[in-house]
Amino acid sequence: MADQLRADLLSLPPDALGRVLIDHFQARGQPAYRAGQVERWIYTALAPSIEAMTDLPRAEREALAERFMLSEAEEATVAKSQDGTVKHVWRLADGELVESVLIPTEKRLTLCISSQAGCAMGCTFCATGWGGFRRQLSAGEIVAQYRASRRWAEANELGPVTNIVYMGMGEPLANRAAVHDSLTILNRGYDVGARRITVSTVGLVPGILELAERPEQFRLALSLHAPESDLRRSLIPLERRYPLPEVMEALEHFNEAGGKRITFEYTMIAGINDAPELIEPLAELARRVGAFVNLIPFNPIPYQDWHASPPARIRAFAAGLERRGVTAAVRESRGRDIDAACGQLRAHALVHIEGTRG
Repeated sequence: MADQLRADLLSLPPDALGRVLIDHFQARGQPAYRAGQVERWIYTALAPSIEAMTDLPRAEREALAERFMLSEAEEATVAKSQDGTVKHVWRLADGELVESVLIPTEKRLTLCISSQAGCAMGCTFCATGWGGFRRQLSAGEIVAQYRASRRWAEANELGPVTNIVYMGMGEPLANRAAVHDSLTILNRGYDVGARRITVSTVGLVPGILELAERPEQFRLALSLHAPESDLRRSLIPLERRYPLPEVMEALEHFNEAGGKRITFEYTMIAGINDAPELIEPLAELARRVGAFVNLIPFNPIPYQDWHASPPARIRAFAAGLERRGVTAAVRESRGRDIDAACGQLRAHALVHIEGTRG
């Protein structure tokens, strides 16, 4: 209950954080530079606690901790793949579990973060929904994944996090207030360039339109997975609420805002959505909004008897898109040996934790 009465410093956008800290220290008769000290501990030093802010007098740390908190995530499990991918399951203050994934390549280190505990979208190819929807994450809980992952990456010589994708557990645009605040915090507080941050969605039209109105050039990824509404409806239940024509209109508005690249995520499932005749309608949609297409081999999940499209079929799909003027890439499967597909590691952790409680 005490934590619920304290404001989370990690959830406050930089301008609000500065004002709150200045007011706090002025009320205590402290110099204004105390606020700057706290901000440096949060944004630069990635302090895991208020107690760690050692250039503040102890009395000031104690007073700060009485009014405020840092919503730090506790490492529940960490798994390292042979290909270098690292997946964390983080335990939040109330015991909920969320995932993040560090994906190193030659030139970048991408962090995939979660925006919800579980997911309510019910997409038939995704493991996250297996555990059901639990709750929304606060902006601070989203930012905490970045901070903890960055500390881990630096401690384990992976280098700096260069890119962030909201492609972990949950639908980001179903948690718009917290996600928008977290975007501002990561961009302005932690100096992560907007073009290096991508928000993924299965097609929540109001959220797409709202993101389009932001001045920063955040990227958008649409979980498309089928270029025709009837087929997409069988994979993504939200298609019934926001059909593909309406989603495409929202994407056109987003594209017209300028400089905000759109990616289509397309999971390749054998015999489901990999027929050659789907290449042309997919290319047509991509050309309308200048979208880049990511073709993703399906990651098997326990309750679906589906398989990834054969590599030759995926390559032919990509080549067909290229011939039609659409830039496409086959995403390399990363972390399969550690269940790095979204939701899988958390599902296994939940089973283990429930078993140990029995």
